[in-house]
Amino acid sequence: AARAARPSAAAPDEQQQQRRRRVAPLTDPPPAEAGEEALLRGIFEISKRSYDVVLSSRRLRWSPILPESPTGDSSMVSQHQEESIEMKDVFSVKVKRRRFAGQKKGGTLLGITVFKCLKKEGNKLTDCAVHLNNLSEDHCQLWFRHLKEILNGFQNRPKSLKVFVNPSSHKREATHVYDDQVAPLFKLADIKTDVTVTEYEGHALSVLKDCDLQAFDGVVCVGGDGSVSEVAHGLLLKAQIDAGKDTVYIPKPVRAPVPLGIIPAGTTNILAHTLYGIKHAVTAALHIIMGHIQPVDVCTFSTPSKLLRFGFSAMFGFGARALALAEKHRWMPSSQRKDFAFIKTLADLKPEECELSFLPLQIPQDDSQENGRITLLYLGSKDQWHKIQGHFLNVSIMAIPCLCSMAPRGLAPNTRLNNGSMALILVQNASRTEFIKHLKRYASVKNQFNFPFVETYTIQEVKVQPQPQSGLDATETMGLNTASAEESYPWNIDGDLMKEASEVHVRVHPQLINLYGVSIDDLESSQATCNCI
Repeated sequence: AARAARPSAAAPDEQQQQRRRRVAPLTDPPPAEAGEEALLRGIFEISKRSYDVVLSSRRLRWSPILPESPTGDSSMVSQHQEESIEMKDVFSVKVKRRRFAGQKKGGTLLGITVFKCLKKEGNKLTDCAVHLNNLSEDHCQLWFRHLKEILNGFQNRPKSLKVFVNPSSHKREATHVYDDQVAPLFKLADIKTDVTVTEYEGHALSVLKDCDLQAFDGVVCVGGDGSVSEVAHGLLLKAQIDAGKDTVYIPKPVRAPVPLGIIPAGTTNILAHTLYGIKHAVTAALHIIMGHIQPVDVCTFSTPSKLLRFGFSAMFGFGARALALAEKHRWMPSSQRKDFAFIKTLADLKPEECELSFLPLQIPQDDSQENGRITLLYLGSKDQWHKIQGHFLNVSIMAIPCLCSMAPRGLAPNTRLNNGSMALILVQNASRTEFIKHLKRYASVKNQFNFPFVETYTIQEVKVQPQPQSGLDATETMGLNTASAEESYPWNIDGDLMKEASEVHVRVHPQLINLYGVSIDDLESSQATCNCI
C-alpha cells in the first residue's frame, strides 16, 4: 500500500504536471432564485480562463473553475465571485468562427458570442460582447439554439422594420448616422429592414399611405423633429385609412398599428430627447432593438372644416415665428441658423392678439366611499369652456414634456408621455427683459412659470383664434388677401412649420401611438447646454 501511494519513479515530471493541471471538480451550480431552473450547464473559456457556465431562462451566469488547493483552503474560491448577465439585456447571440479574408461561410469554430445592451451614465446605452469559447461544434450549437429560443420569446422586439432616412437633416448626416451606427446594430440583432431615403418633403407621407404595415413590426425615422413629425402623421393617417375612417374630420381616431422609433439626426431632436434623455443614435437604436415601448398621447390639429395633422406639441407666437425665420435662412449652417432666428425674433419681439377657448382636464380619482368606483374630478365645471382673450408673446400646447438641451426638465415639465392631458402655457405681453428671464429659467431648476405674466393650465381641448392686427387701418385691411393673412400666423408643430389663418382646434387623444423609448421618470437628469441667451 505504501509503494502504491508513492509517485512512480519512472515518470516524476509527468506526475507533477498532472497535479498542476488538476482542477476542482464541477460542484452544484450556485443556488438559483425561486422558479429559475437551469436549462444548460457547461464549460467555456472566457478571457483565457475556464468557467463553469449555467444558463436559465432569466440569466446567464459563470464562475471560474479554480485549481484544487492542496490544503483545502477555500479562501481562494471566495475571492472569485460569480458573474452574470440578465437575459432581458441580451439582444443577439452568434456562433463565432475564424475565417480567411473573403471567406463568407464555414471557418474554424471558436465558440459563441453573446451581445448585451449596457446602460452607462447620462442615459446612454452601448453594446458589449461576452465571448464563450469552446471548440465543440455540438456543444456550441446546443447552447446557440437555447439562447436563440430565449431571445425569441421576448415581446415587442422587432424582427422587421420600415426605415425612413431624411438625407437633408442637419448637416446632411442622417445617411451616415444610419449606415455607420444604426444599420450594423440592426443587422447584428437579425432585424430585416426596408429603407426609403426621402427625396422631397412629404415623400415619407406618400409612401406610408400605400405601405402594407402588416409586413413590419415597426417604423423608424432617421432625422430631426420635422421628419419625425411627418412620419408620425403619416403613420396615424394610414391607420385611419385602413380603419375606413373619414380623414377630413376625425373626432375619435384609431391607434397606430405599429410602434414608431426615432433615430436623432436633425437640428432639433426634442422628441428623441424626451424618449431617450439624450441625442445619441446608438442609444436610440438599442431602445428599438430591445423593444422598449411607451404608449404616448397624440394631438389632432384641425380647422373647423378639416384635419390639419397629428402631432405631439405646438407653439404659436414666439416659438413659431423663430422657426419660420429659420426656415427662410436654410442656406445658413444649422446651428447658426437656429441661434440667428432665435436672437432676431427676440429682437423683434411682439405679441400676438388671439382668443383662446379651452376645456379643463377631467381627472379620474378613486372614491373610497363608493367601494372603489372611479369618479371624475373636473378642473372647472363639467364640459364648460373657459375663454381668454388678449395679447400673448407665446402660446405652447404640449401633450409630452418636450425635453431638450435648453430645457433639460422639459418645456412642459408637469406633463408626461401618456397622462391623457395637454399643458397649455400662456406667456402674456411683457417686456423683453422679463421674457428673457422666463426663457432662462428653462435651463435651471427654478420654476420657469413663476412669473406674473405666465399662466399654465392642464387641458384636454383648446381652440386658438388669431385676431386681425388692430394697428392696420381699413385700407390696409381691405388690401390683405388670404395668402398674406396665412403668412401672418405660423405654427410650430413638432419642429415642422405650418401656416394657418383660421381657428385651430387641438384635442388630445390618450395613448394613440407607441414610441420606442422609456418613461421620463426613468431618465437621469441632465444639465442644459444651450448658451444662446
